[in-house]
Amino acid sequence: MSPRSAAFAALAAVLVLAASAQAATKTVYMGAPPSAAKALGNLRAEANEYFPSRITVRRGDKVRFVPAGLHTVDFLKGGTPVPLVSGGAPVSGARDAAGLPFWFNGQPELQLSPSLLNIVFGKTFSYNGSGELQSGLPVDTKPLTVKFLKTGVFTYFCNVHPGMSGTVNVIGGKPPSTKADAKVVKKQAKQAVKDARDLQHALVAKNQVLLGNSSRSGVEVLAMYPGQITVPVGSTVTFSISRWSRAAHTATTGPGDPFNDPGSFLGKISSSITSPPFDQAGVYPSDPRGAPALLTPNLHGNGFWSSGFMDRANSTPQPKTQQVKIVAPGTYAFYCMLHPFMRVVVNAQ
Repeated sequence: MSPRSAAFAALAAVLVLAASAQAATKTVYMGAPPSAAKALGNLRAEANEYFPSRITVRRGDKVRFVPAGLHTVDFLKGGTPVPLVSGGAPVSGARDAAGLPFWFNGQPELQLSPSLLNIVFGKTFSYNGSGELQSGLPVDTKPLTVKFLKTGVFTYFCNVHPGMSGTVNVIGGKPPSTKADAKVVKKQAKQAVKDARDLQHALVAKNQVLLGNSSRSGVEVLAMYPGQITVPVGSTVTFSISRWSRAAHTATTGPGDPFNDPGSFLGKISSSITSPPFDQAGVYPSDPRGAPALLTPNLHGNGFWSSGFMDRANSTPQPKTQQVKIVAPGTYAFYCMLHPFMRVVVNAQ
């Protein structure tokens, strides 16, 4: 090789090394990072937040969005994120165990929003903020990788948990190091575990049941508070979503245990929620809103009553509270159809 060729080869190598040194790939966990996942699981908690919630990269860098729970990534140009559930054709032929039509016949059939089934995990995209980039649901553990071509602050959202958002700050200069980012994640994860410990107990009003317990940052303990209550016959029980919740829950009673017996009446409803299409009796309230339904072992032919989906988001039509009046003595177990291990036992005497 001539001296001139050798010089050009050396220059090319330097340019390649310089380009690779400038380009970087950073990581955002969609939910609890590995360092906190076990501790949160032991506390029956999930973290409906991104780790880190804000990350800074250089223009041309990439971010790997790593699934760590049932979360999505939705970069928007404008408007609001696509909701988890949307309506389709009218419900027809839905009947209870007594053979009577449910009130929600004629209402839109609620199923997963179609765009969330367009899943792009495992792929790499370039993004300049000019349109929408949506991950779809995380049925794959492979990350979504996004290369940012333009400076600016880009906000993204979770379609499953309203209120969960993160930002990518794209700059032209030098961003914080990966080591500095790791410190931020460690601090955020430590706070999440602390929040989960603090949420293990909750104060509730008389004849009230809290569905989950949550922190402002998005940590949620997946339990009902209290786990057991005794009320006089004729009492109205109020089910409420906790103040800062980003999750959806139901309070549902009827034959069977959805967690331990998936083949039971309630088990089949719950299974349809975790493996769609949804049974509309698990999504809609079993009775129209207004005066509380009168719960007995024979309601709807088999003692079935459900709040339907409930959440705290103002962007959805789901209620924040639901009530039922227990007018016959007995023991009634209420479960969440989305998280069937969540349960409260109400003894009516």
